[in-house]
Amino acid sequence: MEGYRGRFAPSPTGPLHFGSLVAAVGSFLAARTRAGVWLVRIEDLDAPRALPGAADEILRTLAACGMHWDGPVLYQSTRTDAYRGALERLRGQGAVYTCACSRREIADSAVAGVEGRVYPGTCRERPAAREGARALRVLTRGAAIAFDDAVQGRIAQDVEKEIGDFVVYRADRVYAYQLAVVVDDAEQDISDVVRGADLLASTPRQIHLQQLLGLPQPRYAHLPVAVNERGEKLSKQTLAPPVDGNDPASALVAALDFLGQRPPAELARAGAVDVWQWAVANWRIERVPRLPAVGAVPASARPG
Repeated sequence: MEGYRGRFAPSPTGPLHFGSLVAAVGSFLAARTRAGVWLVRIEDLDAPRALPGAADEILRTLAACGMHWDGPVLYQSTRTDAYRGALERLRGQGAVYTCACSRREIADSAVAGVEGRVYPGTCRERPAAREGARALRVLTRGAAIAFDDAVQGRIAQDVEKEIGDFVVYRADRVYAYQLAVVVDDAEQDISDVVRGADLLASTPRQIHLQQLLGLPQPRYAHLPVAVNERGEKLSKQTLAPPVDGNDPASALVAALDFLGQRPPAELARAGAVDVWQWAVANWRIERVPRLPAVGAVPASARPG
């Protein structure tokens, strides 16, 4: 990897809301202040969750906010051959096995981990013995991962004990997010991943896959997640309002304020070009709150 190459990778489950805007602003500024490349990837691999037209709407909002990407947009739905190839490499190493466990079976025999239940390894030793085995899990035996996050600090995770062998190919014949994101980051030569801290616990799994596949490990920076007054992450499910592309300056200033950059209030009445001119000159990642989440969204980002 030569130079700085970052990316913003939204899922097209709805329009761009304030929480996603925060991640976009952080990743965009990290790239632009390093004279780097900023790419956009649409993570539409899970077709049932994708909302028709949402990807185009997200791209229009980014453009209206003055966030112009470099190069063509990558759509995960066109990348299944690449994911299949990576999965075959893992098969060739004996690093994956078939699994037929239902969620109920896992819940009945597993302990709580950092993200739900830790897979107890039921099919690890006898993967071919159970009928209906369709999912594929990757072995995590001895996978102790540690890395330095530019925002959250030192992160360490015993993947086997805290997550367990995780799915890389789902029973519904969809390649899992963890595998797809690793393959795509390598394909696009991503040097730095700047995203929300809701994905912080996923990063050790991704590093484990990078190591198995012999892929480079990007640097990571996980920004605090925007939550509402009830402590819920802003999302389509929590009815987060879309960013108003007709008034991008106020939303951009709110995102900068959320990220601890202390923009002058009068910028909210300026144009997006002026906001970015100030932001590029003043961006300091060390000012970003070193927290997994920041609660309630600033008043300037709320509708009405």
